[in-house]
Amino acid sequence: MVEPLLLWRRLIGAQIRSQLQYRLSMTLDFVGSGLISFVDFLAVLVIFHNVPRLDTWGVREVAFLYALSSISFALTDMLIGHLDLFPQLIRTGNFDVLLVRPRSTLLQVFGSDFAVRRLAKAVQGAAVLVYALSALDLHWTVWRAVVLLASVPVGCVIFGSVWVVGACIAFWTTDGGEFTNAFTYGGNFMAQYPIDIYSAWLRRFLAYVVPLAFVCYFPALYVLGKPDPLGLPRFLELSSPAVAAVAALVAGLVWRFAVRHYRSAGG
Repeated sequence: MVEPLLLWRRLIGAQIRSQLQYRLSMTLDFVGSGLISFVDFLAVLVIFHNVPRLDTWGVREVAFLYALSSISFALTDMLIGHLDLFPQLIRTGNFDVLLVRPRSTLLQVFGSDFAVRRLAKAVQGAAVLVYALSALDLHWTVWRAVVLLASVPVGCVIFGSVWVVGACIAFWTTDGGEFTNAFTYGGNFMAQYPIDIYSAWLRRFLAYVVPLAFVCYFPALYVLGKPDPLGLPRFLELSSPAVAAVAALVAGLVWRFAVRHYRSAGG
């Protein structure tokens, strides 16, 4: 376990050093990425400029949801967002090169890129989180602090698992990027809002099929001390780590199955 992590760190370190060679370009990308992500939060403010509440949720509570989802997704995007380009590896046959190396193919794909500029999205999300926490009147307990601190890495695991499973579609279609984006970038957008505002079928889909509701909705209910408008069991509010573990296990199994049945682009 330690050796793969050391290898991944070396691969990522090489990526960071290469990007730091062009500091002006990286700075401009960083600033531009932050400004673009800020536009997303402006959409939230525009909505609440026209309506006082979304069901039982106020602007500060939705800002809290937005921040948790944005930080988790931005960090995941920085680490493995280049999986969007994975179908090209399949089409060009370059994935075959990874198969002959004595290391995990998934580890090699993860370490093939590291977009530092995407950290700007996480910084912007952190700024919104600071605003939300300062504006909300929260009664802090140890468990609420633990749930808040755990929500970001747990959200990263869930988003990452969805990304990996979506990328596996390329093994059979040699494409599928747009389909995957509907669950990654589209999933991030849906997770920024309370799921109780969606229709019943979409709520069930986000809770039990693609578990994006566990990225921030259920943890937010616990941290905010807010009763669930849907009346779902209270234990779900503390279930995100378990859901993330199951999601990671499923993603790993799907990846192994896909690689095992891979026959090359020309096969």
